[in-house]
Parts: sequence; structure tokens; C-alpha cells
Amino acid sequence: MGISELRHMGATGAYTRMPINPLGQELIRAGAITRSDATLAEMVRRHCDTSLDRILQAEGLASEEDLLAAHARRLSSNRMTAEELATAETVATEIDPRKLVKHGVLPLTSVSGAVVLATGRPESLWALRPSLPKSLRRAAAVVAPRHAIQDRIALEHRDRLREMAEARVPEIESCRTWGGGFGRRVRLTVVALAGIAALSLAFPVAVFAVLAFWACFTLVVSAGLKIAAFVAQSAAKTTPPSPVSGPMQPLPKVSILVPLFRETEIAHALIARLSRLTYPKCLLDVILVLEEEDALTRQTLAGIDLPTWVRPVIVPDGKPRTKPRAMNYALDFCEGDIIGIFDAEDAPEADQITIVARRFQQVPRKVACLQGILDYYNPAQNWLARCFTIEYATWFRTLMPGMARLGLAIPLGGTTLYFRRDVLEELGGWDAHNVTEDADLGFRLARHGYRTEMIATVTEEEANCRIWPWIKQRSRWLKGYMTTYLVHMRQPGLLYAQLGPRKFWGFQAHFVSALSQFLLAPFLWSFWLVLFGLPHPLTPVLPHAMLVGLGSLFLMVEVLNICIHMASVAGARHRHLMAWAPTMHFYAPLGAVAAYKALYELILKPFFWDKTVHGLSVAARGQRTSDGGFDLTGIKLEPGHKSL
Repeated sequence: MGISELRHMGATGAYTRMPINPLGQELIRAGAITRSDATLAEMVRRHCDTSLDRILQAEGLASEEDLLAAHARRLSSNRMTAEELATAETVATEIDPRKLVKHGVLPLTSVSGAVVLATGRPESLWALRPSLPKSLRRAAAVVAPRHAIQDRIALEHRDRLREMAEARVPEIESCRTWGGGFGRRVRLTVVALAGIAALSLAFPVAVFAVLAFWACFTLVVSAGLKIAAFVAQSAAKTTPPSPVSGPMQPLPKVSILVPLFRETEIAHALIARLSRLTYPKCLLDVILVLEEEDALTRQTLAGIDLPTWVRPVIVPDGKPRTKPRAMNYALDFCEGDIIGIFDAEDAPEADQITIVARRFQQVPRKVACLQGILDYYNPAQNWLARCFTIEYATWFRTLMPGMARLGLAIPLGGTTLYFRRDVLEELGGWDAHNVTEDADLGFRLARHGYRTEMIATVTEEEANCRIWPWIKQRSRWLKGYMTTYLVHMRQPGLLYAQLGPRKFWGFQAHFVSALSQFLLAPFLWSFWLVLFGLPHPLTPVLPHAMLVGLGSLFLMVEVLNICIHMASVAGARHRHLMAWAPTMHFYAPLGAVAAYKALYELILKPFFWDKTVHGLSVAARGQRTSDGGFDLTGIKLEPGHKSL
């Protein structure tokens, strides 16, 4: 609840004797705010774990200039403008620059030659002082704009911060060491392919039989995992959620990272969607993560009047140019205790962050990640979009929650993810070189004893509805799956010890069966020959009854998949897609094509990020009106919300 709502309710009178923060008293003396506004802000602080600065600024009652002036007067310290800060002489220290960015504190040499500490929020400086070198602990404070301080720190420590973002995850849990073995990988690949080709020429039927039987084995494993997850999730739907007990705690600060790269088409719609969030804006910290060389997106955002709770962070150019590297860099600029991830085209439910914050307060600390449900807002666009929506509904509404209820570790989705910040920092953030950093992080959380929980809140995305962009996106996901499996299986014994038997074998069942099913799909499709009474490559060596049995197995699993797809879209929202579930059999071959592309890139371009193009649907980008305005059709703005 914000100040405007409290004022509308006439709540001030009941709290006229409420003590006012010293900062509030200083602002009242300066005439920047009224006593009534200060009282209402204190009421908001009872429910929101944040400072008076953020409340007043988010509500538009005090400008940053007012707040900095009040801090300077209250602390009897000097002030610096952003321009003065940009030219001030910095003090060389051994302090981790990420810590300086996080607290917004910069050691400087004043005009008199004394060492001072520039800060935008005194409470951040007080929190940092105990960990400063002795020579800085008693340094006087000067007040300056927080974001200008962070920008100056980023400039002074540009190379070091960039390197830290690239190598934040411990080397043993990262794939970054693969970059130097290009020649060796190519040689090994050529030898392996030559060996397979020689064996296929010498023993064609035997090689075909081995691969076909492995495909059938992983088909059974995959089907068993799907059945178990489906049953677990179906049983859970009948169990009512446990009631919440105890007093409500103040809501925490939440930072949302939104990585953007060449997203000029949907930037306006993105800001409108974020504005729908009902979480108190004094607790919301949205960071638009921009690449340094992406001038177009920066120019687009420069033309938008961003709210005070939304700000851009520019990531220095470097290699690899990936989403996880950018998020690693931006993580230290966050102010929240919870870190969330949105993609550029996301349309989260308005109350999503409130649900997440309350859930984190209810669950034990070992639940370090909450994963929301991803859905698509353009399933009616074409057949590919319908199939993609069915696939997402099956994964996020049935299989993923079911796997979590079975006690298995789950690969995370790339968005609508929320983490406890301290745990995320403990694990080193994201692997900057893994192109499915989300799946990798899900298993790193499990390896370190943390759990992920699914929550019933939905974020809508734009379904990739063109074949080649779909293949490019899916090949990146599959390449990341391959990478994640190989990284975590470097030391199988250690992985087993960390995950335990259930999670370890669940990891094997999911990754090995998923990748095998894509790569060996043509061997499974060959059993259609048997079902149609045509000769099969294994006819000379296997009894006809066995071939029919294998063909029947393939057919039964296909029917099982269709049933699970139909059950996953049986709700009111997606019921119209049930008739399209049988066509998922024709959707699968696209995944096989993507898998071969992924395997090629794993060898030759393991860190290449094949970017997904957004804004191809009307709902994703909105439409320009004849007067130059922006018609945000399909974005569902709240009544009374002012469009950009």
C-alpha cells in the first residue's frame, strides 16, 4: 500500500503521534515535504522493508536533490554533484569493486587532500564501514547521487568488473575452460566421426541395431519419468495448500534483471508491462541490462521517461557476449534481497512479485529459488505457436512441478525466476559461458543443498512462431543441455555425493533421455515402417514379432505423450488447444534438426549465443497509432493506467 492510498483512506489522523525519522524531520524543516506526508511514509515503512528515501522518491514526494541535501545537512557533510564526482580523484584500494558497487560507496580525495567516502545513502555506508580497511573506516562522508557513484566505480574498475563477470562461477562448475581446446575438440570429433563411419560401413546393421535399441531404452526411461511426474502433479492438485500462519512480515526489496539486446521493437511495451506490477514501487528495483555496443536499444530507452524504480545498467563489451555474463555484471548494482529475472517480451501477472515475496517468507532458507509458470500470449498466431504453447504447458504445468514433487532437481526456465540474493552470490551467480545458464544453475543449486519450488503465478511470453528462429532458439537450449550435462559429469562421484541417489539418477534420466530422443529420433521413426507393413533395416536380424513389439512401444509412447499434452491444456485457458495435441508428432522433427545444429555448435562454437528475435507478434510489440502514440493492444493495462 502506498502513500496515495493511505491518504485517500484518511489514515493520517490515527497516527499523528507516530515518531518521524530524522531524515523526515530534516525534510519537513526544509519545506520539502509536509508532516502529513512524513507520517504516511512512516506508516508505509511499517509494511515495507526499505528506507524513507525510497518511499518518498517512489511516491514522487521528494526528488533526489531534496534527499541528498537533507542527508548532507543532517550529517554535516559536503555534497558533490554528478559532474564533480566524475572528475574527482579516486583512492586506490584493495576492496573488491563489486562490494563498492553493491553499497554505492567510493573512496575519493577531497580538495583539501583528505580521504572521503562518497555515498548516496548513509545507511549503505554504515553497513560497509566494518569491512573497510582501517585507513578508511573513519573517513568522512560526502553525499552524491548513488547511480553516479556506481557509474564512476564501474568506469574506474571497468576491466576488473568485466573479468569478474566472465569468471564468477568456480572453474570446476563452469564450462569456460573449453575455449582453449578448439583444435583438440575438432581433432577428437573428426576421429570419432571417422570411427563411426568406418563401423557403419563395415557393420551397418549392427550399428543401426545398437543405436535403435539405445533410442528405445531412453524412450522407455523418458516415458517412465513423464508418467511419474504426471501422477505426482495430478495427485498434488487434489491436496489443498497449507494455510499461512503468524503475523505478516514487512515486504522485502526485490530487484528484477531484464537483459536486453537489440530489443528496440518491444521496449515501449516492456515498460508498460512492468508498470502493471502492483508490488510497492518503493521496494521495486528494475534494472534494464544493456550491452555497451547496443546503441539502438540505448537510444530507444533514452526516449522513454523511465519511472524512478527503473534504471539501465550498461555492461562493458566483452567475451562471451551472453545473457549470463550481463546478469553477473548487473547483479552487484541490484538493491534487493530477492533477485528476479524477466525477459524482454515477458508479461508477468500483476501480483506476481507479492506472491513471490510472501512465499520466500514462508519457506525455509533451503528453498533458494522460486520458479513461476511460463505461458504464451500468441498461441493463435499459427500452428507452430500452438504447438509451442502446448509444449510449454506440458513442461511448466505438469512435468516440471511433478519432477519437483518427486524430489528431483529441476532445470530452471530462463525467466520468471526468483532467487535469494545471498544464495545466488554464494554460488557465484551464473556461468557466463553456458548458453542455458538457467538449467545449469538449477543443478548447481541442488548440488549445494538448495531446493527450487514451483509457484502458481504465470508470466506470458511471445511464442517463437517462425520455423528457422524456432530452430535457432531450440538449438541453443539443446547445446546448453549438452554443456550442462558434460560440466556436471566431470566428476560423477562428487556429483553423486552432492545430489544423492534420487537426484543423481533423476539428472541422468532427464538429460540423457532428452538428448538421446532428439539425436536418435530418426531411428525411432523407422518403426513406422514396421507398423505400415514395410521392410525395416533390422528385418534380416530380428524376429518380426520383436520388431512389431518395438513399433508398438513407439506407438504407445506417442499416444501417452498426446494424452499428457491434452491433460496439460485441459484448463479453461488452453482448452481450445486440445484438438491440436495430436499434431505434436509433426512438431518433434524440428527438435531433431535443432539437436544436430546444437551438436555442431557444441564442437565449433560452444559459447555462441544464437539470439532469439522478439517482437514478431502483435501482442509483443504493440502498434504505433497514426498520431505517433502507442496502442498497447493485448497488454492488459490496469484501469486508469496512463500509457507512455
